[in-house]
Amino acid sequence: MLLAPRLRKALSVLLIIPLLQACAEPRGNDPLAPSGAWTFINYWAQWCKPCIKEIPELNELDNVDGYRVLGVNFDGAQGEELQSQLDTLQVAFPTLEEDPGPRFALEKPQVLPTTLVVTPQGKLHAVLVGPQTAETLIAATEAQEAAVPVKAWPAPPNH
Repeated sequence: MLLAPRLRKALSVLLIIPLLQACAEPRGNDPLAPSGAWTFINYWAQWCKPCIKEIPELNELDNVDGYRVLGVNFDGAQGEELQSQLDTLQVAFPTLEEDPGPRFALEKPQVLPTTLVVTPQGKLHAVLVGPQTAETLIAATEAQEAAVPVKAWPAPPNH
């Protein structure tokens, strides 16, 4: 009779260990997890002409080793509406479902296009406002203090 409770306890422990290990393992579905590559998070909108102009270069840069591009639809489009915009603008890089700004203590940008430059370790390196080229984005990764990270978006110019 004593063996049964001990056996039951041992089996319970053996069953719980794999569950606890699974909880401790990092999830592989976080698109912002450090990837070992420089990451450019580009805020874009279908009505933003400079955004549309830079998409082909962002598509190309996303295919270069050591770099990746993630998009954020400024208007928050999702589902079929988002897919239609991606198709129309020929956006080939992945688009995030949620605004990553809060992860970096940033609010939604007030100027488009805006691009966050994130180190291979997942730290914010720079915030670039205005249209970019592959050349300016790569240069931002090479500068020690490129466009010093900011904690708030620049205010729009007064007209």
